[in-house]
Amino acid sequence: MKNDNLKDQYRLNERIRVREVRLVGENVEQGVYPIAEALKIAEDKGLDLVEISPSAVPPVCRVTDFQKFLYQQKKRQKEQKAKSVKVIVKEIRFGPQTDDHDYDFKLKHAKGFLEEGAKVKAYVFFKGRSILFKEQGEVLLLRFANDLEDVGRVEQMPILEGKRMTIMFTPKKAGAPVPPPPKPVVKKVIHLSKPQENTDSENNENAKKESLVKAKLTNV
Repeated sequence: MKNDNLKDQYRLNERIRVREVRLVGENVEQGVYPIAEALKIAEDKGLDLVEISPSAVPPVCRVTDFQKFLYQQKKRQKEQKAKSVKVIVKEIRFGPQTDDHDYDFKLKHAKGFLEEGAKVKAYVFFKGRSILFKEQGEVLLLRFANDLEDVGRVEQMPILEGKRMTIMFTPKKAGAPVPPPPKPVVKKVIHLSKPQENTDSENNENAKKESLVKAKLTNV
């Protein structure tokens, strides 16, 4: 049924009743043609003449296989629908003097909403003279943010709008890879040993050799 609705959106071949059209398509010389000539070009190629932009002047027509064209249009619609994911926002309301029991109850619900992929808008409502406790409301919302850091991240910090102080959370992506810690750099230290000094015995031996050489030179 949906495919029939899509099919009815386009005029093709003899149903296109205009004097001339702008022709586009693969292996087609683009330009403005009389409708009769455009129909003959499509017929010679064994394809259809499909009106894709009726509001243009002149209307734009594509030379293509109509069934293949419908398949591509349907596929494109599915891709666009998949991309346009509906964003759900859940609201959590606090008073400036919320007790621990009520706080824990709302914290549990907020965690559940974020884990399901919804955004959470938490706010403190100041009624009457309770606006004097706006700092207390901000502290409460920051505490809420700290308790939700495992499942959500702050998209908007607490902001006062009229009688409401609001903070916005968006869910963290599940299964995000944690980067490995950097490997420690090991530096090799090479110790260069100093040349060893000659021992006393080696010094004596060298002195004897020098004396023998001097004696030989004297006798020559």
